[in-house]
Order: sequence, then C-alpha cells, then structure tokens
Amino acid sequence: MEFKHVSVLLNESVDGLCIKPDGIYADGTLGGGGHSFEIASRLSPNGKLIGIDRDLEALAAAKKRLEPFSNVTYVHSNFSDIKNILSVKHIPAIDGAVIDLGVSSYQLDCAERGFSYMEDAPLDMRMDKEADFSAYDVVNSYSEQELTRIFFEYGEERFSKRVASLIVEARKAAPVSTTLELVEIIKKAIPEKLRQKGSHPAKRVFQAIRIEVNSELEPLKDALTDFFDVLSPGGRLCVITFHSLEDRIVKQTFASFAKGCTCPKDFPICVCGNKPRGKVITTKPILPSDDEMEFNKRSKSAKLRICEKL
Repeated sequence: MEFKHVSVLLNESVDGLCIKPDGIYADGTLGGGGHSFEIASRLSPNGKLIGIDRDLEALAAAKKRLEPFSNVTYVHSNFSDIKNILSVKHIPAIDGAVIDLGVSSYQLDCAERGFSYMEDAPLDMRMDKEADFSAYDVVNSYSEQELTRIFFEYGEERFSKRVASLIVEARKAAPVSTTLELVEIIKKAIPEKLRQKGSHPAKRVFQAIRIEVNSELEPLKDALTDFFDVLSPGGRLCVITFHSLEDRIVKQTFASFAKGCTCPKDFPICVCGNKPRGKVITTKPILPSDDEMEFNKRSKSAKLRICEKL
C-alpha cells in the first residue's frame, strides 16, 4: 500500500523552530516527510535538512515526496543516535529539530505491520523491519511478571495481571501468533461492561507492546538531552507526543534544561554553579485545533512542547 501519513501539528511545530533560511535542521522522525517538506520549503539552497527514520519504507516515501529539494540528507537510523549521525556527517551543531513520537498512519493502516488491533496480521510492531525483536517475541517469551509490568507501566492497563495470566495460559497450547488472537485474549481479561464503553479494549496492551518492541521510552530522555546538546545557541527542539508517558518525560526533561541550580533548597547560597541551559517556550503544551482534530481524529491526543537553547 502507498505510504500515507498526515502530519500532526504541522504548522505549529515548524513555526516553533523559528527557521533561519541558511540554517541546519533535523527531522528525527522523518515518516512520510510532512514536517520535513514544510521545513525544506522555508530553507534557502544554502540551508540543510537531515531526515532520520528507522523505517526504510518511510525513508523511501519521504525521498519521493522531497524530490524537489536537493539539500536533504537521509539517514536510516534511530533519532536517539543523533550525536553519532552528526559526527559522521561532520556537522558540529544544528539550529533546530522536530521529533514526532507518534506511529505513522501507514504503520497503523498497513495490516501486515501488526500495529493494529482492528486487522488480523502476524504479531510484529517493528518500526525498523530489519530489527530481530518483534511483538511475537514479547508475547511468547516474556514471563507473566514481565508482561504484567509492561502492560501496567507502558499501557496503564488496569487488568494487566489478568491479561498477562491469560496470555501465558493460552501459549501453553500454541504460540500466540496474530493480532486478533491476542485481541481475543485481552477481551476475555476485561469485564464485559467495561469493554462496551470507552476505547477499544486492546488499545492499552497494544500500546505497551509497541513501546517495548521499539524501546520508545527508555532512551527518550537521553535522546532529548543529546538533541539539546547539539543545538546551537538559540536553536529549538520541538517534540510531539501522543500519550502521557512520553509527554511526562519530555516535560520533565525540558524543565531540567531550564532549571539551573541543583543545590538543596535549604542551602543559603548556590554552591553548584549550575546555570539554566535552556528556556521552555511552551509553559503548557500546544494542542491541535478543533479543525485538525475533526479532519484527523488520530491527532486528538497530540501535544507539542518546545524548548530553546540559551
């Protein structure tokens, strides 16, 4: 199927970069190239854009979309490797970056990728199809305790222990190998009255497995710090999140850049000498407009936070 993705908070995030036409910018999650197209459109021929994605299909789609621009460099990697990427490219610093932490519409809608709980497909959920570790491995090799932990921590699933128990019981007969097999197990774990209202009963567990498969949360703080480190003074980092776990990490990490002094509160004077390294531009996250949420229902949970390096 054709790679399609509707960029969320497109103008808000690109406007937030305050782009300099001759500057150097990075799109840490290139996807279908929506944010990158808008960034590249605002650059002069002397400007430069680095597009990073771990999904080769996304890179191929973005290259096609960004054909009009000759100043785009494409990198197959995880955005968490930004320092090494820039080192290899002999780029000492960048003037801004955008990171969209959402799953692309293509990945969700392409049944064979195994992200969706609405379509039957092999359990996969790998953003990088060259990776060895998949949702199948999580579901069929993790202990009941490990499954309970990730469902609770990454999915905030109330019935995490019950879901984990039923998965372990089911795989005694045969491996759980498809998305809809897993959905049926999850449904059995959740009381019927709760299945009939609210979001899909498998949404939280699928989110948790996807986060685990792609290591989405563990390296996030370090990745944000690395991006901030490579910003030039005045450079901005724009991050779009889609669930509270990500947003909390982004909020706390940005706050740490702006904090400065880390001395205990009862110290009469500062002895650490730490100064604020950044300024949080968005005291509250920027949310999609009503029009955007109506046009793209997947944008409803999106939040944009922006930080500037001093």
